Amino acid sequence: MNRSLTNRPPCTVLRCDGRPVGTYTHRPQLPDALSPRPYLHPVRTLAGITVTESRPADHPHHLGVGMAVPDVAGRNFWGGRTYVRGQGPTELDNHGSQRHLGWLLRDPDGFVEELSWVAGGRQLLLERRTVAVRALSHGADGCWALDFTTALTNVTGETVTIGSPATNGRPGAGYGGFFWRAPRRSEPPRVFSADGEGDSAVHGRPSDWLALAAEDWTLVFAGATGDTRADPWFVRTGDYSGVGSALAWDRRLAIAPADTVTRRIVTAVADGRLDRGVAARIGAQLSDKGATV
Repeated sequence: MNRSLTNRPPCTVLRCDGRPVGTYTHRPQLPDALSPRPYLHPVRTLAGITVTESRPADHPHHLGVGMAVPDVAGRNFWGGRTYVRGQGPTELDNHGSQRHLGWLLRDPDGFVEELSWVAGGRQLLLERRTVAVRALSHGADGCWALDFTTALTNVTGETVTIGSPATNGRPGAGYGGFFWRAPRRSEPPRVFSADGEGDSAVHGRPSDWLALAAEDWTLVFAGATGDTRADPWFVRTGDYSGVGSALAWDRRLAIAPADTVTRRIVTAVADGRLDRGVAARIGAQLSDKGATV
């Protein structure tokens, strides 16, 4: 038996109309400093182009697509250094992990999973994560959608707050929540939303949808619920390419005991570089404001 195969962490292959489009690793073998957590990578277009990156040299704690939060009650579920007010990015022994508890549903086109967010030997959050894929059409060519819902329940018996480097003193760094690390290209991808174009026009602003368009692929992200659409987008296209939906952009998000915070992001994955008109039509399909969700 091939030992390299037996040592691989367990994973699930997601398929859209029979084609493999994503691999989900639910029990990753990662060092504590990366805040171990389940993630999707590789994610591919229908033509087979990879649109995620995992553990890149510039940010080894970036793990494809998943949930990553820098500050949950002072614990780091993002990985890497922690931003400390008055000190800046600091190496701390405060990393948490998201642990797979079990499947409630598991099919080739999606799953429902329960996870425990644990740090310092204490469970802070219980998550129910629902991931599904489905085919879309935007004209002559097809694309597919990744539907990602997270429901985070506070199980501590006391209020838990979620923060970000921005809430801890670093302006503009309000990241934390759903995050998609896209592959690096020689030319940065174009980024635009329903309300503007370019990093400065979309970063830190809520918008119904946002598109990241490279030469051979396009991602269209949409908040599929009102609460999700109210969260600003975190966007990078310069030193690396990544898009996130920010839970705590400029103020901490408090979760009362036994309360649940739910967010849903739907992402269209398309071959080729789409223009604004096509991206807008796709974005309308992805939201609960549209007619085809």
